[in-house]
Amino acid sequence: MINLKKRFLACILSALITASVCSFLPGCTQQGENEENNVKSVDFKTADKVADGAILQAFCWDFNTIKESMADIAAAGFSAVQTSPINECLVGEDGGMELYGYGKWYYHYQPTDFKIGNYQLGTRDEFKAMCDEADKYGIKVLVDVIANHTTPQTDAISEDLIEAGGGSLETLYHKGNAYDLKDYGNRLECTTYKMGGLPDINTERPSYQDYFIEFLNDCIACGADGFRHDTAKHIGLPDDPKEDDGFENNFWERVTTEIDNAENMFIYGEVLQGSNDRIADYIEEIGRTTSSTYGSKIRAAISGDMVDTSAVEDYWLGDAPLNMVTWVESHDNYINEGTWYQLSNDDVILGWAIITSRKDGTPLFFSRPYNSSVENEWGMNRIGVQGDDMYKDKRVSAVNFFRTAMIGEEENLVNPNMDSTALMIERGEKGAVIVNTSGELTVDFEANLADGTYVDRVDGKTEYIVKNGKMTCETPIKEDSVVVLYNEGYTQYADCADTGVADGTEFSVEGNSYEVSLTLENAKSATYSLNGGEAVSFKDGDKVTVVPEDDGEVGVLELRAENEQGIKTYERIEFTFTISNPIDVGTKVYFEKPDGDEWGDTLYAYVYDDIGFENYPWPGLEMTKEEDGKYSYVFETSWGNPYIIFNDGDASDSVQYPEGRGLKVEPDKVYTVE
Repeated sequence: MINLKKRFLACILSALITASVCSFLPGCTQQGENEENNVKSVDFKTADKVADGAILQAFCWDFNTIKESMADIAAAGFSAVQTSPINECLVGEDGGMELYGYGKWYYHYQPTDFKIGNYQLGTRDEFKAMCDEADKYGIKVLVDVIANHTTPQTDAISEDLIEAGGGSLETLYHKGNAYDLKDYGNRLECTTYKMGGLPDINTERPSYQDYFIEFLNDCIACGADGFRHDTAKHIGLPDDPKEDDGFENNFWERVTTEIDNAENMFIYGEVLQGSNDRIADYIEEIGRTTSSTYGSKIRAAISGDMVDTSAVEDYWLGDAPLNMVTWVESHDNYINEGTWYQLSNDDVILGWAIITSRKDGTPLFFSRPYNSSVENEWGMNRIGVQGDDMYKDKRVSAVNFFRTAMIGEEENLVNPNMDSTALMIERGEKGAVIVNTSGELTVDFEANLADGTYVDRVDGKTEYIVKNGKMTCETPIKEDSVVVLYNEGYTQYADCADTGVADGTEFSVEGNSYEVSLTLENAKSATYSLNGGEAVSFKDGDKVTVVPEDDGEVGVLELRAENEQGIKTYERIEFTFTISNPIDVGTKVYFEKPDGDEWGDTLYAYVYDDIGFENYPWPGLEMTKEEDGKYSYVFETSWGNPYIIFNDGDASDSVQYPEGRGLKVEPDKVYTVE
C-alpha cells in the first residue's frame, strides 16, 4: 500500500525576464520566443557546457515523459538530462513494466543489439523528438551506453551484432568470458572475464568497434550531446594485459575521437573505485570518470551530521585531474548499496547542495523512483514515468542556478563558527551556500562575500547582511536547511504551477476502478486525460475515477497544467490494478506434462504473489504424480492473489510453463501447455 502527497512543481519563468538578464553571465543559454518552433519565452539559465551545469539522471523515464517534462527540468536549473540505456534490449517477463517485480529496470542494461529503441523507453523517432525538445530549452542530452556486455540470454542477440562480433557468439565474446570475474585487482580478469553473469564482449575487435561507433553516431545524429559509458573499468586501457587475438587495446581512443562532433561531446566513464581501478589513466583516456569514493564520503558526512571540511573537501582521486562526475548517489548506490533506506530525500538534497555549489566536478542528480521513501524502495514501481518530485525541490533548483551563476569563481570551504555540523561553500566574493545538518546555526561569522544585503534564494525572504567580512542574520539557520546567497546573476522566477494527487493516494489497488482526488495551485487551467483519452478540465479538489486500460491491469492518468504565462507542465501517474483471487488451504490444481523428452519426470510448482511471498524458493515444491499421469499440487496455506509456474527443476536445462509471469490459480483446474 503506497501513500503520497504528490506535488507537482513546475517552475515557470517570470514575464519580467528579458534578453539582457543573461548578458553578464558566462555560460548562459538564452531562449527567445519563437512561435514557429513552438518555443515559449523561457530564459532558463542553462550552461553552454555540460561540465559547467548540473545533470539530471532520468532513471527509467521513457523518452515521451522526458520530452513532456523538459520545462520542469529546465525550470529546476538542470543543464543536461541523462537517459537510461536506449539500445535494443532483452524483453524480460513478457515485457512487464514494473521497476522490480513483473518487469525489471535492469533489462535495458542487457543489450541484444546496438540500435536505438527498446520496449521500456521508446522508439528512435521518440528519442529524436525528445532531443529536439531539449534543444528548445538549451538542455543537453546524455545517453547511458553499454559497450562491454550483452544479455546472458544469448538466443535473443541479433544476427547483426553477432556478425559485427566476428560471425559467432564465440568470437563476439572474449575467451575469458568462459570464467567468472572474481579478482578485480587482476586487470586481465577485470577486462575480459564475465561479470555478474553478463557475457563480456571483445571490445578490441575492430569490426565490433565500427558497429558500436555507428550506434554512437546515430545517437548523435538524433541529438545526443554526450555519453556515460557503463562499466568502463571493464574495458581495457592501452597498456592493460590482453588476450592473444591480434587486436589492440584501442577501444577508448576510437570511441572518443572517431565519433561525430567528438570535440563537443561530453563523455565520461563509470569507473567504480576499488582495487587497481587505474582511475587517473581512465580519466586520461576517456576525458572524465565518476568519482564514486567521493559520493560515499558525502553520504557518510550527511548521515553522520559531520560535514567538517576535512571530510568533504578531498575528491579522493589522488593525483588525477579533477575531471569527474560527482553524485550523492547513483542508481547503483541506490539499489545495490541500499542508500534508498540509508538516506532520506532531505539527506540527499543536503548532499546535493554541497557537491553542486563546489567549483570542480559535474554533479549528477539521481532521480529516485516516484513516491519512493526510506520505507519504500520502488515507490509507484513503474518504468517510464517521471521520478520523485524532489528533483524540483526549491533547494535543488536554487543551488543549480547558483552553480550556473558562479561559473569561473574560485571556492572556499569553511565550517561557520567552527561548527562541523555546518558547511559554507563560498565562491569568490560573489556567492555562498550554507548547509546545516544538525541543530540551529547562529549566523554571526566571517564570510568572503562582498558587503551587502542578500536574500536567501531558497525561501525568498530571509535577509543576510555582510559587512566588513562578517555575516549576520536575525534568524538562526534551522536544522537540515540549505541557504543560497548571491545577487549578481540571480533571476526572479514566477510562482510554480503545482498539480498532483491528494495525500493518501494509492498506486497499487485491488478491484477494477479507483477514485482519485486531484490538487491544483498557481495555475490558470489544467486538464487530465485517462488512458490516452480526451483531455478534461479540472480544478483543485476534483475527483476522477481511474480504470485500467482495455484488457490491461494498468490505468494511466496524465495531468497537464498551465500558468499565467501559458507555460505547460506535465505529470504522468500509473495505477496497477489487481483483482482479488483468494485461494484457500487445500485447494488442488493439476498440470498435464507435454509429450516428448523435453520435460523431466520430477515436476515442481512455484507459487508467488505480487508482494514477495512464495511457497518455497525456486523451483518451488515437488508435485505429486497421479495415477492418470497428471501432476497435482495442494496449497498448504491460504493466499490472497497467487500465481503459479510449473517447471522440472533448477538445472541449467530446465523447462517451465509459462516462460514469463505465472498463471492465475483456479481451483481444480488442469493446466496444459498452450
